[in-house]
Amino acid sequence: MPDRKPIESWLTDMDGVLIHEGVPIPGADAFLKKLRDSGKPFLVLTNNSIYTPRDLQARLSRMGLDVPVENIWTSALATAKFLDDQRPGGSAYVIGEAGLTTALHDIGYILTDHDPDYVVLGETRTYSFEAMTKAVRLINAGARFICTNPDETGPSTEGPLPATGAVAALITKATGKQPYFAGKPNPLMMRTGLNAIGAHSHSSAMIGDRMDTDVLAGIEAGMQTFLVLTGLTTPAQVENFPYRPSQVVDSIADLVDRV
Repeated sequence: MPDRKPIESWLTDMDGVLIHEGVPIPGADAFLKKLRDSGKPFLVLTNNSIYTPRDLQARLSRMGLDVPVENIWTSALATAKFLDDQRPGGSAYVIGEAGLTTALHDIGYILTDHDPDYVVLGETRTYSFEAMTKAVRLINAGARFICTNPDETGPSTEGPLPATGAVAALITKATGKQPYFAGKPNPLMMRTGLNAIGAHSHSSAMIGDRMDTDVLAGIEAGMQTFLVLTGLTTPAQVENFPYRPSQVVDSIADLVDRV
């Protein structure tokens, strides 16, 4: 790309880039080690809001990947940062797990089902019809609707699972209210992440395996973008989009020498 500064900081998606179905992708450990040794700011990102950064650090460590807690950025953290900026000290009814509830507790939010400022929907292993019904009624009563991410399905060893975006569609159908999505492809997640590590978009790059979330978010945040082919996107699918990544590479191993 013309007139781009050298890459001084890196953001990378996790699933499909560093790991796949619980197994490290070849080159991921070398890439992360090179980043740590270089001293360049970096973040590992995920739209999954189930886990806290500490949970994810332990999960990656068990796979042999060393990522410090402060270098992990989730859609739950991006959502909490957004809400803290919008309405400090507010309240929320939350459908989600520890990654989301912990992030909201850490910004001083009260989690309640009594006249909350927001209904916040995140990822969970067990979506409850009772909880969704309560969310619908609270939104109809005036609570604002926020979602951590728009992913409609998530991976599992048995096949795709309904995810936040699919459940959000159900609630939207029942209320007529569209949510605000804080996670990718919203460039908000990228910009808040860059701010967290003191980086600038013009000298940063985003690595991802999805055109519609990772690459789009990187482009809209003003970053260089690298698409890896170890996840959900095939080379033929790249041509179906009206935008392109800065570069398409086979895997994260091809970027080790770029750090």
